[in-house]
Amino acid sequence: MYRQLMGLRQLSRRTIASSARRQMDNSVKEKQKVFQENNGMPIHLKGGSKDALLYRATMTLTVFGSGYVVYELFSAAMPKKSQ
Repeated sequence: MYRQLMGLRQLSRRTIASSARRQMDNSVKEKQKVFQENNGMPIHLKGGSKDALLYRATMTLTVFGSGYVVYELFSAAMPKKSQ
């Protein structure tokens, strides 16, 4: 039991004290160049195809959601036919 606790203590100290295993490149300058470029494209689409896909999905959900809300409002406003 004592050996397991010592091993855990050593492992936790090693992971905290060690430097990062993988260095990440700083890509802020490249992103700033892309987003600040004046090419007539809206800022929300400058991120590439993933941004375009997210934009289209958001607009589709917004249009269908708005249509559904209008449908439900009209159906709630109309009286039910009693037979």
